[in-house]
Amino acid sequence: MPVHSLDHANIRTTNLEAMIAFYEDVLDMTNGPRADFDFPGAWLYLGDTAVVHLVGVEGNPQTEGDLALEHAAFRATDLAAFMAKLKTRGVDHYLGFPPGVPIVQVNIHDPDGNHLHVDFHIDELEAAGLSR
Repeated sequence: MPVHSLDHANIRTTNLEAMIAFYEDVLDMTNGPRADFDFPGAWLYLGDTAVVHLVGVEGNPQTEGDLALEHAAFRATDLAAFMAKLKTRGVDHYLGFPPGVPIVQVNIHDPDGNHLHVDFHIDELEAAGLSR
């Protein structure tokens, strides 16, 4: 059974409401059904899949050996629309171009500073009015 997709990223946060708003507004995710855990949190969906699980915590979200999230990556289309949304929302970003891979990475950070990148096919670069 080969691995074929990312199921979800689990992110601990002391800033639950702002994190939910960011993922809904900037990445068009939907706050949806979640398991009945006895701690605060949210599951953010793309379609029928909960791809980001937020866990509300107090104090430092990275304690007792819990690892920091280096990054999570998403695939997307319509680079021009995404860039316009980032500009409208005032979201800082930078572009990445992995060598030998036909993608452009739009690197952003959520309200807790977690690194995310949204990947688009390199062919969308010109249509978005961007260059390397």
